[in-house]
Amino acid sequence: MSNAFLALLGLPATAVGFALSTQIAALSWILSNKYHLDIHDVAFVWLAGPIAGIFGQVIVGLLSDNVWFMGGRRRPFIIIGGLVSTIAFLTLPHIRGISHITGISDIILIASVIALFLDLSINVTFNPARSIIADLTPEGKVRTSGYVWMQIMSGFFGVFAYFLSMVFGNETLLYIAAGIVFLTAVFPVLFIQEKKEQDEAKVEEQAKFGVWQIFKEIFPLYGFLVFGVFSLFYHFFTEALTVWHNPVLIAALAYSVIIGTIIIIQGLKKKSNRNEFQKIMLAHSFTWVAFQSMFILSGFFIENQILPNVNISSITANWFAEKLTGVTQTSASSVGNIVSLGFFILNLIGAIFPLILQSVAKKIGRVKTYIAALTFSAVGYFYIAYFSHVEIDFYIGMFLVGIGWSAVISIVFAIMSERVNPAKMGLYMGVFNLAVVLPQMMSNGVANVIKATGNHQLLYIFCGLLVSTSVIFWMFVKEPESSNTKQNIPSGGH
Repeated sequence: MSNAFLALLGLPATAVGFALSTQIAALSWILSNKYHLDIHDVAFVWLAGPIAGIFGQVIVGLLSDNVWFMGGRRRPFIIIGGLVSTIAFLTLPHIRGISHITGISDIILIASVIALFLDLSINVTFNPARSIIADLTPEGKVRTSGYVWMQIMSGFFGVFAYFLSMVFGNETLLYIAAGIVFLTAVFPVLFIQEKKEQDEAKVEEQAKFGVWQIFKEIFPLYGFLVFGVFSLFYHFFTEALTVWHNPVLIAALAYSVIIGTIIIIQGLKKKSNRNEFQKIMLAHSFTWVAFQSMFILSGFFIENQILPNVNISSITANWFAEKLTGVTQTSASSVGNIVSLGFFILNLIGAIFPLILQSVAKKIGRVKTYIAALTFSAVGYFYIAYFSHVEIDFYIGMFLVGIGWSAVISIVFAIMSERVNPAKMGLYMGVFNLAVVLPQMMSNGVANVIKATGNHQLLYIFCGLLVSTSVIFWMFVKEPESSNTKQNIPSGGH
């Protein structure tokens, strides 16, 4: 359990982190600036991700728990996902060319299909990449260290993605991403030996876990699921369904809050791992509505709320590209550069802070540490909403949001993994990921509200309120018992 081994375990997730950062930096920008899609159409293309996650995460999680080929349980899916991501990145800059070759004139359709395959590959890879860490580490502090290393590696590669975006532009970034994802997803797992046989002590539940059981397990997320389905129909029948949009959106959020309250009350009466898992899942879901909305729509916020207040020649984010490439930046590239530098800061903090949070967690516990980190994100969102008028304000807000982001994709998995049957870790990772992908579909509703009102400030107001709701739910999550258990396992020589 050396640091070197934990870092090796984190490399496949690093590939996914770099792929996700590239997607965030480039997809919305390339769709809005190169193919001229509006905010509603861009949000619709991003729906491909949650749809891919619904099927990819759970199915792959279930399969990877019960199969063994290519010398591993998680390895085959990590390799396949890495290869598909590579191909998707190579095709994104050529959507118009694909349109001419295939005779399909609908740019949105082609973009959605490519985005679907990209997101499917990310989802196929991410579940096994996270599960393999839980498979090969003991519960408690060592497992937390494994996920911290995962976030450090992934965070620094994410930072690198945004730096490349500022220097070389988003189209060039896509080609670089294809090579890096291929190298970090495919090769590291060849040096990781998985355990073919599950420990008998871990195999508690041998009953089949089918679609109906999964559907029952995610009942706290039904509100997000209903609105996600509604969003698909809304895109094609906008005029007929406009009157229903806001009521369905409000009802979905209200259902989630009410169900969450009921789950909390049940947990106070009778403690159980299932109840804790449901509380964590629902609390996590509100966080992801906020983060996904930020990832998709920040470019539109920058374009409308910040760019009119600054001089293009004095934009800090343009300095990298102009000094290193000599290319004069335009309004469109300036928007992309500001977004990239903001997310560069977000991911830099996300890469550094897990080590700090790990030290804090040893003193006050993982749940309290997570709550504190997430509170910084809520403050950051409100700061951007009400005080972000020039470039530096956006970066200050991203710094604060990054503290929460560092915990969202590291500590939460260590907490959750101790509330489920270890023999079904891949399956439960997939089920838990529905608390990520179903809420992501709500971002389409956020985009529709912003488009209807023309108020881009609402983006970060919504984000702040959603994360604040998540913080409240997290206050009722119990600290895992292993947090108080000392483990005599060497930490490595680094």
